[in-house]
Amino acid sequence: MAARGVRGVLRSVLDPRTALQMVRVAHFYAYSHVQEVRKLNRGTAVSFAPTVSFRNAERIYLGSGTHIGEGSVIWAGNSTSRVILGEKCLLAPNVTITASNYGIVEGTPVMDQPKIEKDIVIGPGVWLGANVVVTAGVTIGAGAIVGAGAVVTRDLPANCIAGGVPARVIGHRPAAPGEQAPTVPAAAFDRAVAP
Repeated sequence: MAARGVRGVLRSVLDPRTALQMVRVAHFYAYSHVQEVRKLNRGTAVSFAPTVSFRNAERIYLGSGTHIGEGSVIWAGNSTSRVILGEKCLLAPNVTITASNYGIVEGTPVMDQPKIEKDIVIGPGVWLGANVVVTAGVTIGAGAIVGAGAVVTRDLPANCIAGGVPARVIGHRPAAPGEQAPTVPAAAFDRAVAP
């Protein structure tokens, strides 16, 4: 039984298609990570996993102390739009930030439509949970927390807690011990994220 398992593994590893796939993966890694990392604009002590994918990194700005988790995707637009992250942002695994989107006009395949590019600005101290998606044109205020799986399609105010699809403000961060929480009426938060 064990010999048959070993033969299967050897057959798989020695298959030329396996080697070809490894070359494809290495090529993808080179153009989506290695080459793009050289173009990044970043502060000091920025860290990110080796599986993070960047596109158009010359228009991506990472503030000092920012950390980006495994499998995350950060794409600036192909021609003009930027992605700007403030200092000490924390991105959990598999976060997607893309500063361009396709048009959706009826009658033309989506992939044949011109891209719509808009900057994304994420303030300092923002925490994006696992699998969060941030779409083109969004600004997320300093200190905001966005829950896992949320899709951010419009601006979020500073120090809010947001979640859902599409993301909505569901609370605000408590004040630090010994400090008074800001007294901003809930209606102000609703107006800040209204379409």
